[in-house]
Amino acid sequence: MDGICTLGNDRVCDQIIALLNSIEAITDGQMPVVIYPYDDNITKLEAAIAQRPGVQIYRDRASMDKWDNFARQAWDTHPTARIEWQRVGSPGYHRFGTHRRYCAFDGPFERFLYMDADTLLLNSPDYIFAQLENQDCIVYDFQHKDLSHVYAVNSPKLREVFPPSRLETEIFCSGFYASQKDLFDAEKRDWIIAQLRQGESEILYPMAPDQTLLNYMMMRPQQKIHNFALELPPEQRTGCCVTSPHFTTENALVYDNNNRLTYLHYIGISSRVFERVCTGENIDFPYRDIFLHYRYLHEPNQKPQFTGKAKAYDAPPSFADKVMKKLRITS
Repeated sequence: MDGICTLGNDRVCDQIIALLNSIEAITDGQMPVVIYPYDDNITKLEAAIAQRPGVQIYRDRASMDKWDNFARQAWDTHPTARIEWQRVGSPGYHRFGTHRRYCAFDGPFERFLYMDADTLLLNSPDYIFAQLENQDCIVYDFQHKDLSHVYAVNSPKLREVFPPSRLETEIFCSGFYASQKDLFDAEKRDWIIAQLRQGESEILYPMAPDQTLLNYMMMRPQQKIHNFALELPPEQRTGCCVTSPHFTTENALVYDNNNRLTYLHYIGISSRVFERVCTGENIDFPYRDIFLHYRYLHEPNQKPQFTGKAKAYDAPPSFADKVMKKLRITS
């Protein structure tokens, strides 16, 4: 069985509702969805999906514990991760719940498409699933243009482990990828940890913990990775990130040079921004109308109505904001 999965908790509930609605709209409600819990704060999320029979929250504690332990083992081999995390205020493992996305390799789907909570599905994923007949990992992004958010680019070992040709073509964003169940059995997981313990862990980039480790997991055992952004003819490929200002929109869909996007990734926009907008605060961000369309697809009367000039999501804080934050009146 094929299915789509995501990762989240109550903090990204609005975004997950928008994602679920986009999946329902694009697949006519025929695609099952599993949500992997980032942590135990899922009360709002549970309520939000209560009337969605095709959506479930993953409850397999043994599977979650297994991947939590795998991530701990992997990061315990890293020479500087703890220091770097403490520097940004993470006393333990940084953004540890993000590794829960690896539970998709346990099921319940034989083939799955993972989508981050800050994405929307805008086109049929059938062609992505079809490509899994011949490949282990299917992606569609341009992360290969920025190696610095995947691996430690200054590590002298990086190009000993992976030749430049592979670094230029195989790295990918962990926010959207398709793969299959049972790709990483116990023997392969143990082998990966062994390579990291032998000194290869220094090539991992600690500030994007799930992304760097997933890339290593796919690349080190030489799983077959297919990136449509590199394989499609230039006139057919599209971007995917809201950082691209040239996309056009029509009927709640997004186009890049008349080619319909498969998904839209609101990368770089804090979950707090979405939450504030959904409570009525007039904050603008790229392709806001597309997000709001899907968020309130089944609740149009609850869609916020804005008046006046919107504040840019990335505007510098005002003096009053700074004072209030310092006083801990706002978070």
